[in-house]
Amino acid sequence: AFFWLVSLLLASLIWFVYVHLSDREDARLQYGLLIFGAAVSVLLQEAFRFAYFKLLKKADEGLATISEDGRSPISLRQMAYVSGLSFGIISGVFSVINILADSIGPGTVGIHGDSPYYFITSAFLTMALVLLHTFWGVIFFDACEKRRYWCLGLVVGSHLLTSGLTFLNPRYEASLVPIFIITLCTGLWAFVTAGGSFHNILKCLSCE
Repeated sequence: AFFWLVSLLLASLIWFVYVHLSDREDARLQYGLLIFGAAVSVLLQEAFRFAYFKLLKKADEGLATISEDGRSPISLRQMAYVSGLSFGIISGVFSVINILADSIGPGTVGIHGDSPYYFITSAFLTMALVLLHTFWGVIFFDACEKRRYWCLGLVVGSHLLTSGLTFLNPRYEASLVPIFIITLCTGLWAFVTAGGSFHNILKCLSCE
């Protein structure tokens, strides 16, 4: 979570500098800078995810050297899951906290013709982002370990695409549906990456 917050801080500083160096009266330019800031934020998040992977690898080697059997007590998949989940939780908290603060009023959602589904849609988007970060963490760590660079590219690309789709709001059907399709596909990919299979699901359901 700390690594995610540092990446967001750096992205915010870059966006802040560009905004103050540009013409703040130009609405089109400012909107473009907002998109630029979102893209920089995504790239920094993935860069810090990689930095965290390298840090955990060093820690894993240290744990292995002091263990009795010469193996680390924590597997890479466990670290990937925890890392992705922490990225997702802090991302979700950060994105929804201002929305929750606004929800206490004053005012009524949709009174000026805006969508009355703003809060419920924001909740679903936050849920999707938490899940996506968890899935991306599993896939990203496995790709780094096995040096599958095309997987890393797909993770970064899907992250950029997901962030870009949010700019379609308030046309929520145009952003929410594709994001949940990406979430489902990424979840299946992460499941297979973690060693899951249809046979495992059957064994789980039958309590074997």
